[in-house]
Amino acid sequence: MVKIGIIGGSGLDDPEILMDAKDIKVETPYGQPTSSLKAGKIKGVEVVLIARHGREHTVPPTFVNNRANIHALKEQGCTHIIATTACGSLREEIGRGDFVILDQLIDFTRHRHVTYHQKFNLHQAVHTGMAEPFNDYLRNKLIKSCKDLKFNHHPRGTVITIEGPRFSTKAESKMFRLWGGDVINMSTAPEAILANEAGIPYAAVAMSTDYDCWKEDEAPVTWEEILKTFKENVSKVILLLTTAIPQISEGEKRKEEGVEGEEEIEGLLTTDKKDILKQAHQEEGYIEIKAGFDLKSTIRTIPHWPKPGIMFRDITTLLQNPEAFAYCITKFKEHYQDKNIQKIAGVESRGFIFGAALAHELNLPFVLIRKKGKLPGETARYEYKLEYGTDTIEMHKDSVTAGDNILIVDDLLATGGTLLAACNLIEILGGEVAGCAVVIDLPDLKGKEKLARYDIFSLVEFEGE
Repeated sequence: MVKIGIIGGSGLDDPEILMDAKDIKVETPYGQPTSSLKAGKIKGVEVVLIARHGREHTVPPTFVNNRANIHALKEQGCTHIIATTACGSLREEIGRGDFVILDQLIDFTRHRHVTYHQKFNLHQAVHTGMAEPFNDYLRNKLIKSCKDLKFNHHPRGTVITIEGPRFSTKAESKMFRLWGGDVINMSTAPEAILANEAGIPYAAVAMSTDYDCWKEDEAPVTWEEILKTFKENVSKVILLLTTAIPQISEGEKRKEEGVEGEEEIEGLLTTDKKDILKQAHQEEGYIEIKAGFDLKSTIRTIPHWPKPGIMFRDITTLLQNPEAFAYCITKFKEHYQDKNIQKIAGVESRGFIFGAALAHELNLPFVLIRKKGKLPGETARYEYKLEYGTDTIEMHKDSVTAGDNILIVDDLLATGGTLLAACNLIEILGGEVAGCAVVIDLPDLKGKEKLARYDIFSLVEFEGE
């Protein structure tokens, strides 16, 4: 029988949500848990809740008794553990209020107990495998629930857990980004390690509340900011868990009955099986993207073109490299596949190349934003200023339906004039701009400032003009 331990889960103890609730005080060989346990049922599924930092948030991160917490849940018969956590974002694309379904961790804590084994029996050393610290089956259920609820989420992410309670320095925050961290918190690593050692499937959903301190155009994180964002989004956390919990229970029943669905099977794939699938994809013509691929090196710079003083960033060399082009489309797809986008618009002309390929990958309609006089049907137009004179872009009026959530794609963001005009044109036609995706950003030209009210996602930056 499924019984789910929940660490965190603020608000789930609401009597309208947690039925037949009762408090349980326990002792463990590792001391008392950080709160009494609260047991009950959520949508008919047995759960046990524990407050990681105590019911009144009085326990600092270093002194959370993770060993007692995990042990207490195991002693209560919990078959799975789901943890919720606030986190700081180390990536621009992970916005405030976004969920990240963690798949990897880096343990940067220094003073935590991270094992139950204080000594080994003779010739019986125990070294727990930690290659995949988060359970795929639970992760897939959380991802599916996010999709069903249309929540902004990221289906994978690496969390760096620091000691706390202090926040990072800027140097540390930037280092964590270089290490491959996507989010940062003070709780997940010891929990995940101990749950694995205890043999309990564990998954964590992290909610981004801030940008730590690496982002130069944002003030460094404060506790007040974290609380504010968390309180604004706690109802989403509750809805996510109350949606996922019955799906987890039902999926386990299906597995016991031998009728796993495609999703359950995917969640149970071993690394070896995933490698076999990867090899099959390659044999069918898929292009493998190497880890740490250097996209920037595939873009040629031509000095003093088209006029003296200009450093022209030439993407023709990128387009001649199938791996580089595949990398661009893969990164765009990963970023936007869960953003509820309904159409993709490409800006003439290089935006057609990347936009059409992305639309194909996401199975979405592709529409054109063209220079004046290039479209045959009835058009709407928008005139905008250039450094010298004006220019005009057009779209077919029937290419946008009121309320369409549209992503704009181009190869380059320079001063931002054309992209801003594209945003304005879509809004004039009644659409909504989901964001702008570009391969190259030239930050010195301050295009992002002109587009400040829109979400901008770029793959590489080049300093200078």
